[in-house]
Amino acid sequence: MRVVSTGAADTGEVGAALAARVAPGDVVLLRGDLGAGKTTLVRALARELGVTGPVTSPTFTLAQTHQGRVPVLHIDAYRLSGADDEELGLLLDAAPGAVTLVEWPDVLADALPEPAVAVDIAHGGGDRRLIALDARDADLGPLVDHLRARHIDAEPEPRAAGR
Repeated sequence: MRVVSTGAADTGEVGAALAARVAPGDVVLLRGDLGAGKTTLVRALARELGVTGPVTSPTFTLAQTHQGRVPVLHIDAYRLSGADDEELGLLLDAAPGAVTLVEWPDVLADALPEPAVAVDIAHGGGDRRLIALDARDADLGPLVDHLRARHIDAEPEPRAAGR
């Protein structure tokens, strides 16, 4: 699925709508350059799952768990060059009962479970962002419909045969 975001509110709307498609135990990977809007999307998703406290990128603490109707584990692997099994075990300790959101996941990719959704956010000039979502098993059709109803440009990504 591809979404054209015209600003932070649209990016947040994608995160809020995505919250309806994830459940405890799911992992969501978020890729994008600095300032692309990963944390904006995370914050909106967390709010939709009932998190009321501050949601900031855990760049220096590496991980934060937020309590809501559904717990949210937010990991930022930006400063990591890799993770040994013990470190990853500590980071993912709360993952089975939470929705786990991982910013900068590539350094941990070999050790992370299969993601429910992968999100790539690219700068599109000014406040515009191009957001691509790939859900392995989830039907993103309702998400497309929801975003279109909010006047956000969203299109389903054509699926390759056998995917």
